Amino acid sequence: MSSPDPQVRAARNKSTSPPPRGPVVAVTGAASGVGALLTERLAASEEVKQVVAIDERRGECAEAEWHILDVRDPAIADRLRGADVVVHLALDLDLETDAAARTAYNVRGTQTVLTAAAAAGVHRVVLCTSTMVYGALPDNELPLSEDAELRATAEATGVGDLLEVERLARRAPRAHPGLNVTVVRPAVLVGGTDTALTRYFESPRLLVVAGSRPAWQFCHVDDLCSALEYAVLEKVDGELAVGCDGWLEQEEVEELSRIRRMELPSAVALGAAARLHRIGLTPSPAGDLAYTMYPWVVSGSRLHDAGWRPAYTNEEVLAQLLDEVSGRHTVAGRRLGRKDATAAGAAGATVALLGAAAVVRRARKVRRRI
Repeated sequence: MSSPDPQVRAARNKSTSPPPRGPVVAVTGAASGVGALLTERLAASEEVKQVVAIDERRGECAEAEWHILDVRDPAIADRLRGADVVVHLALDLDLETDAAARTAYNVRGTQTVLTAAAAAGVHRVVLCTSTMVYGALPDNELPLSEDAELRATAEATGVGDLLEVERLARRAPRAHPGLNVTVVRPAVLVGGTDTALTRYFESPRLLVVAGSRPAWQFCHVDDLCSALEYAVLEKVDGELAVGCDGWLEQEEVEELSRIRRMELPSAVALGAAARLHRIGLTPSPAGDLAYTMYPWVVSGSRLHDAGWRPAYTNEEVLAQLLDEVSGRHTVAGRRLGRKDATAAGAAGATVALLGAAAVVRRARKVRRRI
């Protein structure tokens, strides 16, 4: 009697093979961005038993079990029952979102997910913030240790929210014994992202504050997802920084990007940025400028010690970023339409925005005299 066809035999073996013994993983914010990429990655992993996807709309991953709800809804606890790990990626860091509404969503959402995870018997929650929480300061070491003090302030876009997420992460294990929390902090994230730091490279000139010492470290979204998977599978825990190895000096960035610098005195740059944001001409507060002035590079030693390595270099990620932003025109964080950029010209738009700040300043002086 002849043996079965090899394809038939493989199909039988597959049908009788036991299901994966890995964790059941719930992902919030699973329909878009990093959440969608991670959901697809985990669903394809042989080390993950099942993926539970949670968002306010259904995403494209057919292999995941979808639940449609707001992460601030306490009913999320019922959706998390049976999960071993939760990766919370439902954060709003959109530059155009109202700041108060953004904070309310981010903080309340994180609080609810941590409480619900504990109530549902989940043993690990993975949160994602940013290496921005270390702060960009002139006396920062290059690179910073992951254990370095978080010295950021709430003056940059979304950083106040991320610092509050970090505080909730530290408090959660005390409030909920048995719940472990891992925090993953990516460097400047690139790959379909829109932040004040990616918009920096949409400008016709790279603003450099006189006397500053910038250092650029990037993180590709694929590297972030692989680091998050490491955390999900408990190959590493604690507070983790993720990014490319090393960093680029400002001169290297200018050479690679072929974008010339526009150097301004600190008082002029910071003062103009603050005024333009205050009168609503730009979405970025003056605090964002610090991250283009001073270093905030982190070593990422914990992931390296666990065997993780980035797939991309800083040079490769910068090249991808430049390709993504090609054709966009941003001045002082404000994205211009094609007609605006053409009519005003790159340099003209910059001068116009800086000039607007000067006009506002002079008008206020006149009012005070009257």
